[in-house]
Amino acid sequence: MDLGAINQYKQNSIATATPEELTLLLYNGAIKYMNIAKIKIDEKNIQEKNSALIRAQDIISELNYSLDMEYEISENLRALYNFVLEKLIDANLENNTEYIDEALIIVKDMRETWVEVIKQVKNKSISANG
Repeated sequence: MDLGAINQYKQNSIATATPEELTLLLYNGAIKYMNIAKIKIDEKNIQEKNSALIRAQDIISELNYSLDMEYEISENLRALYNFVLEKLIDANLENNTEYIDEALIIVKDMRETWVEVIKQVKNKSISANG
């Protein structure tokens, strides 16, 4: 497998992604790193657990900071992101996968909602152009 080609594909995917697709990539990344952290806690690999949780926290923080606070829903999303961040910090401090599970439920729900939003945006775009 050519890792250079894979990395180039990933970079091209990010560079050409719509803002909606970038948000979906962020959700996917957060979920991926939370799952890695759970595995690393089970393996008692504290360093890699910490790295994975820090990456997940960075992604959630980015989602939080990118909220447009002009919309009422943004306050609700901010509260959810802050709750997820607290759970990830608790998981890191206590090496407890239950905190990650609580965060994962929320992030997976948010991701699924976002997938539906993308579908609706695409359908509106198709019907407006078609």
